[in-house]
Amino acid sequence: MADPASSSARRVLPLLGLALALAHLPIGGWILLTRWEVLRSAHPALLVLVLVVIALGLLHGALALRGAGVARRRAATDADDSHADSRKRRGVLAVTGRVAMVLLSIVLLAATAWLRPFPADAEALSTLDRAKVELTSTATTITLHPAAGSTAAPSGASETEKVARAGLLFRPGARVDPRADVPMLSRVAEAGYTVVIVKQPLQIGFLATGAHRAIIDQHPEIDQWVLAGHSLGGVVASLAVEDPDVDALVLWASYPAGPLDVAEGIPVTSISGTADGLTTPQDISAARADLPADTRYVVIDGAVHAFFGDYGTQPGDGEPGISRAAAQEQIIAATVATLDELASQHR
Repeated sequence: MADPASSSARRVLPLLGLALALAHLPIGGWILLTRWEVLRSAHPALLVLVLVVIALGLLHGALALRGAGVARRRAATDADDSHADSRKRRGVLAVTGRVAMVLLSIVLLAATAWLRPFPADAEALSTLDRAKVELTSTATTITLHPAAGSTAAPSGASETEKVARAGLLFRPGARVDPRADVPMLSRVAEAGYTVVIVKQPLQIGFLATGAHRAIIDQHPEIDQWVLAGHSLGGVVASLAVEDPDVDALVLWASYPAGPLDVAEGIPVTSISGTADGLTTPQDISAARADLPADTRYVVIDGAVHAFFGDYGTQPGDGEPGISRAAAQEQIIAATVATLDELASQHR
């Protein structure tokens, strides 16, 4: 006698597998087609994840078709009870495995859809052709060097002759295309400072908390380092302030992960906007207790969360009361001021 529960599961699972295939393939394809430029230029982890989602869709489709065929064959042989117990055990194991796979696939699909990144603004990226910086991109970083003729590089200076006063190590916000920070940070590089933008796995800073150490080791020519980050990137940057090679922290619309236990003399600058709907003025105020008493606060009237980068608008953000260009001028000026202070102390 066939087990009714097992028989029911064998009928339902192929249908569920087909539904998952119809979900995985369009969502994976949608991200691949609409965010291809981000996927190919950001950390490769997201591209791998999207390809895994598409592969799972194909697998679910194949298993659904196979399961439907098995169900029909089982129905034809259910009258034969000679191996009923053996078939029941195998059926339970198969159903358990498929259910686990289905649940994992649903979680993975939801996470992948949520991780679809905010792309860099194409118009902002087009201005880089006029920037006086040298850009180098790898799988894990974007590096902006001051070009010959910038503040720190005398006219005609070669790559090895550039004067390194200080460097900025920057962490983008969650789900933000790392290229979205290049237009603003190229202006920091134009002021004479090397800038390294971390390409974070899946655009989530917590997946690369130790990335700063490798970057610092790769740049022995930089004498002083400022860690900076936007939103979640700033939270992750704050985790590394106890590193002896870190000399300052700059928070863009962000706050620390907890109370900062930093050595005396490490400056902290908090730059925020009054119209930010994600890192609100209340959030900034609540975080004051976690920051040093001498923290410098730069509050930009009317600035919103998405103005701390060039990636368009962001759901949940506030309504701006200032232009993006005017807000970014103040953000860049405050960031360069921190670097200038460090550089002047080192001369």
